[in-house]
Amino acid sequence: MKSISNHKRILRPICLLFLVGILCLLVPMRVYATDTDNDGETDERTYEDEPGTAQTGRDNADLNVGDSFTVTVDQGNGTINGALRILIILTLIGIAPMLLIMLTSFTRIIIVLHFTRTALNTQTAPPNQVLLGLALFLTIYIMAPVFAQIYTNAIQPLDEGKITQEEALKEGITPLREFMYRQTQVKDTATLMEIAGHEWDGVTADDVPTSVLIPSFILSELRAAFIIGFLIYIPFLVIDMVVASILMSMGMMMLPPTTISMPFKILLFVLADGWNLIIVNLVKTFN
Repeated sequence: MKSISNHKRILRPICLLFLVGILCLLVPMRVYATDTDNDGETDERTYEDEPGTAQTGRDNADLNVGDSFTVTVDQGNGTINGALRILIILTLIGIAPMLLIMLTSFTRIIIVLHFTRTALNTQTAPPNQVLLGLALFLTIYIMAPVFAQIYTNAIQPLDEGKITQEEALKEGITPLREFMYRQTQVKDTATLMEIAGHEWDGVTADDVPTSVLIPSFILSELRAAFIIGFLIYIPFLVIDMVVASILMSMGMMMLPPTTISMPFKILLFVLADGWNLIIVNLVKTFN
């Protein structure tokens, strides 16, 4: 019972923060009341009668009740009502982690970092939380110019009412498409274009649909990450082989080679400033 009570105490502030986050993401809307007395002309007030004219309790109850009203979003430029806007925001919150992982540099970074830890044979050092945090901040660093273009070209003009939602979506996806296309190998795109039944000259990025570009980008990222991971594995594999050969020559067959080789791996990694070499060169692969 004590454990359940502790969980409830933890979940309550989390739910409250989640609700506040949703409300903060809502775009401010200007609401205008129109034609409250049904005379065909726009009114500036929402009450039917002047204040202080109520004679009975029923009049007092009906004093500030309008028969009909309309809502104009962003001076007529908005096309989404409040309920649909909340639904879209909740949907984006749900798929945001997937978009962050699959449509950015996050996939390549986290796979390379896991290869590095496995090659060192340190099991849980660094822990998963550290690797995920490092991959996340490196992703933000790499994707910062793309995010800045999306904000400048799509989010800010849409918030000011200068472009429609369709135009904002097109302007927002363009920088992300350019980033993905630069990191995608031509053979992956050509293969998926052929499977989808689309013709492509192998050069023009505008002819590649987003539905084809995204899986092509993911496939290229997986290939690049495994190639980098293999290159990282080679020096550590050599150390394992040397240690295993020495132990066999000494007749120490029952002693696991990995137990002896791990300190030498860590020593080599530290002396070579391994984290700097891996992270810096990994970031450079996205240039």
